[in-house]
Amino acid sequence: MTEFHETLALTGERTVPGIPEENYWFRRHEVAYTHVLDHCAGRDVLEAGSGEGYGAAMLATVARSVTCVDYDESAVEHTRRRYPGLVVHQGNLIDLPLRDASVDVVVNFQVIEHLWDQPGFVAECRRVLRPGGLLLISTPNRITFSPGRDTPLNPFHTRELDAAEMTGLLTEGGFDVSAMLGVHHGDGLARLDAKWGGSLIDAQIERALAGQPWPAELSADVASVGTADFDIRDAAGPDGDIDASLDLLALAVRR
Repeated sequence: MTEFHETLALTGERTVPGIPEENYWFRRHEVAYTHVLDHCAGRDVLEAGSGEGYGAAMLATVARSVTCVDYDESAVEHTRRRYPGLVVHQGNLIDLPLRDASVDVVVNFQVIEHLWDQPGFVAECRRVLRPGGLLLISTPNRITFSPGRDTPLNPFHTRELDAAEMTGLLTEGGFDVSAMLGVHHGDGLARLDAKWGGSLIDAQIERALAGQPWPAELSADVASVGTADFDIRDAAGPDGDIDASLDLLALAVRR
């Protein structure tokens, strides 16, 4: 018998797996989890803002333990049903329901841009991390995600960050930034960008705003995207170009 799992409603606030037209954004989120698996291996991990739960389930394949916290009750209930092996709490990210110094790694992917009190959240991460623990944060790069704007394009975002702003937030919150990485399109996605008038992202947004069915070719191209189609580059490397990245991925060590 085929096991059936319901899909969490797609609201625009989070991405979820299993929806072909959402595949580009899902894979762009998923690549960060793939990249940090080695940092989580054998460790006690908290995912702060676990959303649908797919990322925590990936981390659980290598971690000693994974605890999830999310504010949204429907997401928490879905995660408990869809991924019964995970420990999931409903709670506020600036008042985490964990003891002091209780985890080795905090993962917070594509969430901090939704928070009103970002310094308060960073302080909570420091509180629950053990000395020398690792905070991993990914977020859209403000420079490329909402170019030339003082307010985010995404109505669910409160404050977006560039690399310098992210570094300042973490440093002031008691962390040393050990790496600032950027997510970029690899060669395959660059070819799709060229095919769709310079930007596969814009082609998707245009169709979504038009409220019309997607062309079959666009749907097929979006559905074909995998995590290997994205490059993650170190800002310190020769091809870093962090300000041109699509998303930021910060690795920070608790002082």
